[in-house]
Amino acid sequence: MAHNINFNEQTGKHSFFSVNEKAWHNLGQIVTDYPNSKEALIFAGLDYEVVKKDIYTHDGEIGQGMDFLIRDIKIPNHQATIRTDTNQVLGVVGKDYEVVQNVDAFAFFDSIVGGDGILYETAGSLGNGERIFITAKLPNYIKVGKDDLIEQYLFLTTSHDGYGSITAAFTPVRIVCNNTLNAALRNHSNSIKIRHTANAKERLTVAHTIMGISNQLSEQLEDIMNIWAKIPIMDNEVKKLIQVALAHNKETLHNLSAGNENSAYFEKMCDNAFEYAMSNETQSMPTTKGTLFGAYNAVTGYFQNVREYKDSEAKLKSMMFGGLAQMRTQKAFDLCNQFASKGISALN
Repeated sequence: MAHNINFNEQTGKHSFFSVNEKAWHNLGQIVTDYPNSKEALIFAGLDYEVVKKDIYTHDGEIGQGMDFLIRDIKIPNHQATIRTDTNQVLGVVGKDYEVVQNVDAFAFFDSIVGGDGILYETAGSLGNGERIFITAKLPNYIKVGKDDLIEQYLFLTTSHDGYGSITAAFTPVRIVCNNTLNAALRNHSNSIKIRHTANAKERLTVAHTIMGISNQLSEQLEDIMNIWAKIPIMDNEVKKLIQVALAHNKETLHNLSAGNENSAYFEKMCDNAFEYAMSNETQSMPTTKGTLFGAYNAVTGYFQNVREYKDSEAKLKSMMFGGLAQMRTQKAFDLCNQFASKGISALN
């Protein structure tokens, strides 16, 4: 099952919901209105609890005839995580592992705006329910220029199998072309990871303050992008910025300039991003046409709207789980910041 979305045999439903948009792989539930956290939990099939239980092995000692003694031996320092509604084993964890319930993950979102105003867009679980993910939209916009509005999204994923941390990320999305903009600002990070150890639930509740997700963060982003929208950039500089942002290292750029055959794939990737910069309709807006903001938007637009992925799950991992798209768009953000102060020398 390539999509890996959890199917609950008891309810006969896939554990995924989406507001208005077509559900992932045409599975799951589509709802017309934004649900609150309690409703989203149910729509996504995440209304189950996870508990830890001891693990035992058996030692059989054969006696006389058909009689034999079975001795249960408890496995030390490890327990199994089990979802209580289906009794499915989700993983094996250490003695210090703390379960963060699905409802606690939604509480993270509600705590940001006091439980009022968060718009839950998607949520679901993968496998047997061992990994969950939630996407929600903040009520306010970032405004670039007069008419260019950028929505603000929060994404969270956590697991119940002992693999991976709780990860929360802030990702503004441009309405017009639905570009994901990964942006780490000054003393803030656009993401945070919390290990499943003692007090994980409490740390998750206040994670948004650590990340700086607040009006201050929105204002910083708005200030930076409005500055970028007023900085002109030549077409050849846009192409150079794209190449530097997408390059794995300096050797990649050297192979490109030398015309080496092994750079053909990278050259095509850069050409596609540059074509997006020059011809996509979203690039003709006053805030993007011939501006540094437009150059940045070209990189994010390439990964969101042009690049081909194996499936929706692969795209999600690339954009949000530290994959190629997330790393390269963050690099583009840093380059644009440097270009704003140093000009073309920032790309050398």
